[in-house]
Amino acid sequence: MTFALLPGVLALALALGPASVFGSERGRGSSETSASAQGHTGHAPQQAKPKPKADETNPKPKPQEAGRDPHAGHGEQADTPKEPVPPITEADRQVAFPDVHGHSVHDRAIHYFVLFDQLEWHSGHGRTGGNWDNKGWVGGDINRFWFRTEGEGEGGSLDAAQAHALYGRAIGRWWDLVVGIRQDVRPGSPQTWAALGIQGLAPYWFEIEATAYVGAEGRTHARLETEYEVLLTNRLVLQPLVEVEIYGKSDPEREIGAGLSTIEAGARVRYEIRREFAPYFGLTWSRKFFGTADFARESGEEVSGARLVLGARIWF
Repeated sequence: MTFALLPGVLALALALGPASVFGSERGRGSSETSASAQGHTGHAPQQAKPKPKADETNPKPKPQEAGRDPHAGHGEQADTPKEPVPPITEADRQVAFPDVHGHSVHDRAIHYFVLFDQLEWHSGHGRTGGNWDNKGWVGGDINRFWFRTEGEGEGGSLDAAQAHALYGRAIGRWWDLVVGIRQDVRPGSPQTWAALGIQGLAPYWFEIEATAYVGAEGRTHARLETEYEVLLTNRLVLQPLVEVEIYGKSDPEREIGAGLSTIEAGARVRYEIRREFAPYFGLTWSRKFFGTADFARESGEEVSGARLVLGARIWF
């Protein structure tokens, strides 16, 4: 029976043609190939991303707020306070800055200072003696009463002495203007002078004292004194000093000539046992000039010479 159906099957295949038979095989192979390719290139086919819209890629800038810097304070809050800050009144200023009516400072207190810059014994040219140089003040930072005294003696007698009483007013951070009187006790008869001067600390720490005097009969006198302190150690101090005196008129009674009268220079080394007390030793040199030198020669005195000094510097 099988062999009886075979001629009919062959006839049907020939009628359909070879294309339909091989085409189905080709289609099956193509589908198998495509499925195999998908298995190697991707485990799951990815869906294509949609293209962004033009306004999403290039968003339009927001309009800038009026009066606002676009670069200032990115983290600042743009919100305005619900209640505006009230303006500052005069009452607010009085509370913030009250009038304290001045507190207790140096300029309102009364203080004093007394200094014996030289309190010494000296020896030279076979003669010995002593001399002192004292100054001080009482008052505040701006207004002060100043006093100065100085003198010298040899052989138990007082050869020269004078005293100053001055009103001083601060005219700068380091300077005082002084005005007052000076009274000479020795040599000769007492003599009074009107005094005007300036004193203070010059640049590089030079202490300056310059005073001009006008006396009776139109006599004039000028004195310049400068000193400097060199700290050799914290307690050992070298103090050079120079003093120059000039007179406008001759005064034979006091053996003083017109013009440059005397120059005195010296150096003292002190050791500060305490700041208020310092013994010292030193060497001084003095020279008389012009008319004053002539008076000294007539009296048989030395025109110039050096002296050894020993003493103590005291202040309180």
